[in-house]
Amino acid sequence: MYDVENSIGFLLSKGYQRAWALLREEIEQYELTPPQFALLAFLWREDGLTQTELSETGQIDRTTLGGLIDRLEKSGLVERRPHPRDRRAYQIHLTARGRELEGPLSECATRTLARLTNGLTETEVSELRRMLIILRGERTVYDFPAC
Repeated sequence: MYDVENSIGFLLSKGYQRAWALLREEIEQYELTPPQFALLAFLWREDGLTQTELSETGQIDRTTLGGLIDRLEKSGLVERRPHPRDRRAYQIHLTARGRELEGPLSECATRTLARLTNGLTETEVSELRRMLIILRGERTVYDFPAC
């Protein structure tokens, strides 16, 4: 009989759900979701990315990403600006308020990681990260295979 509770896919899924819940709990006072936080984090690293660049970096499909950007724009955290060399594209820029949240939200992420990895050594956390990077595979948006 297949032991689903100990399968890698099941355990990854449950780990993801726990990480999501912990981060959501940490950032709820800012009225953000974990995907919105991730988008801000990419922009803190490199402001002014295009929607296509954000899609590829975050492995998020463009439609979903558009909705995330819309919500962050309505919250006053990002703004779309015309690309200086491509009329069809927009660059996504942090507003002053979006930049101001980097410190407090980064602290939330640090606390979340500490809670998630409580009981693991630094070496184990590094090894877990290394293995997850391998499992993640290609850094491009991919189609889901038909089963």
